[in-house]
Amino acid sequence: MKKIKYISGLLLLTALAFTSCQNDDIAIGELVAPSNIEISVTYLDDGVESPAPGLGSGEIKLSAKADHATAYQFVIQGQTKLQKSGSATHTFTTLGTNKYAVTVVAFGTGGMSSSKTIEVEVQALYAPPADLLTMLTANSSRTWKIASNINKHFGLGSIGGPEFEYYGAAPGDKANSGMYDDRYTFNIDGTFTHNVGPDGFVFGREQLINELGGSGGTTNGADVEQYPFSSYTAQWALTAPAGKETLSLTGIGFIGYYIGGNHSYKIVSRSADEMIISTTDGNNQFDWWFRLIPE
Repeated sequence: MKKIKYISGLLLLTALAFTSCQNDDIAIGELVAPSNIEISVTYLDDGVESPAPGLGSGEIKLSAKADHATAYQFVIQGQTKLQKSGSATHTFTTLGTNKYAVTVVAFGTGGMSSSKTIEVEVQALYAPPADLLTMLTANSSRTWKIASNINKHFGLGSIGGPEFEYYGAAPGDKANSGMYDDRYTFNIDGTFTHNVGPDGFVFGREQLINELGGSGGTTNGADVEQYPFSSYTAQWALTAPAGKETLSLTGIGFIGYYIGGNHSYKIVSRSADEMIISTTDGNNQFDWWFRLIPE
């Protein structure tokens, strides 16, 4: 009798485990990998479509679509861009006409994904002026920081609007954010180093800062202050779309305040020892402004 009771109990546990697995399967959802990935390339010069390989700006727009896809990831020159919309822009800076591999990863339900790689041929003719390179790198290596003691060293405004339209930080206003001790080094060989500083913290926008892959920090309104992060190295390049000098960083490279987006900063004004740059956040909500001075 005891043996029968033991077997009955074992069967009951097995049934419960099976039921639990079934419930887990329902929670995960159907596993569907995207298929039929299609990628189109548009060449842009001053924002206007051009025939391949472009007229020299080096800028392209990639558009992707696939069956059963919920989001897309574009991998270009080591830079990863995750876009639900299925489109992303990128500017190539190597002079001349060159070929590049572009990979699109389409994500489906249940974490499934598919990918496709194409080759694009792009023409880039922009050569940065010598005085800009000298200002940025001192012809070798130069380190910059946020001008925390100067009025309007950090702020925001409407997209395409005037400088510091909505807000300009007063001297020392963001002392607790984790931004002021960060240092940004531009080397003439194209490498960029973001030294996070002795406090080990960076500053960024809520949700968008999660693209850095870390965790923690203190939420203050829509800001995340003192977000733990480590120093890293990326690449930098200069272009001039629509005639505006632009500094672009690869990967998660950023300056001052992490806001995602395309990691490209327009150089709004510059002198030998100061530059003001701006960029649009990944929510396409604001333009953000930064005043930098040499270390």
